[in-house]
Order: sequence, then structure tokens, then C-alpha cells
Amino acid sequence: MTISVRLKFFASLREKLGEGEALALPAGSTVGAAREALRARGGVHAEALAPGRAVRSALNQKMCAESAALADGDELAFFPPVTGG
Repeated sequence: MTISVRLKFFASLREKLGEGEALALPAGSTVGAAREALRARGGVHAEALAPGRAVRSALNQKMCAESAALADGDELAFFPPVTGG
């Protein structure tokens, strides 16, 4: 069984990867598994979402860890940390 998650990218990630897309994943997948699936595409995805890169994630508009479980129809957003003054 697979699930479909709506992805959104913000700030510099949006510039590199686009606004967003739908991603099909095996049921029981986590936020970390979604990031890994995107990195496996190679190219700009691998670079933008590389391990060690500061990337935050939000699941259904709430900050989450990479261990958060995904469900069919969830919205998953990736964005760089924000700084300001």
C-alpha cells in the first residue's frame, strides 16, 4: 500500500526545487524517508536536501522531527532555518 503526500518547498528550497509536488511513498513512511526519497533523485534534490544541510520540516503546518510518521493526504513542507533581527 502506498500513500500520497503533498510537498511544499519554501525560500531557497523553492528556488531550487519548485513550489511543490505530490510524492508517493510506502505506507508507514516517515518525514526522513520522504527526504531520502527526494535525495535519491540526484541532482538539485540531492544537493538541496543533503545530509548535514540545515533543513527544517513541518507536517500539516506544525514543526516536526524526521521521525514523524506520514499519512495519506498529509502536507509536508521543507524550508531552511530562518534568521532575522
